[in-house]
Amino acid sequence: MKRFIKSFVTISALSSLVVAPIFLSAGQASAETKNGTDASYVGAGVAVGTTNGGQTGDAATFGGNLTGRLKLGDTPFSARGHVLWSDQTTAIIPQVSADVGIAKNTNAFLGVGYSFVEANGKPSPLGNKDGVAVTAGLESEVTKNFLLYSNATLGIDAYKNSPASALSIQTGVGVRFK
Repeated sequence: MKRFIKSFVTISALSSLVVAPIFLSAGQASAETKNGTDASYVGAGVAVGTTNGGQTGDAATFGGNLTGRLKLGDTPFSARGHVLWSDQTTAIIPQVSADVGIAKNTNAFLGVGYSFVEANGKPSPLGNKDGVAVTAGLESEVTKNFLLYSNATLGIDAYKNSPASALSIQTGVGVRFK
């Protein structure tokens, strides 16, 4: 558990360094400009599994991601969906998130949902079995129709025959549709 917490903190710090340029390029917010983005989007990028469950077939994997966000009206909530794949299987993660505007066109979000692994026992970037998934991330609208996003997803009890949790880091580019 101590090693997991150390890994989580290290990965969180590295993720922060990756997304820091987003904040620096957001520009100064004026009094008339609201923080955050209300963009609904779909995006694609990479997914990196950073943990393993300690058993054969539990190796951390590299793959891709498809991500979508649907802003739920004027509320601070969104419906999200993530598809994380490796060369062996796919994890499908529907989620609901709370979104907070932290800078011009930039949100931080925290989501909770459930990860459905298509082939239980085969490694995905988020473990090898179904389980609860918690995501923390950032998204920033860098032009009128394009966003950059980055997030970390924790799959709780995400490995067969192991109590270990899985951690995956996703990043990519999104296209606004609403």
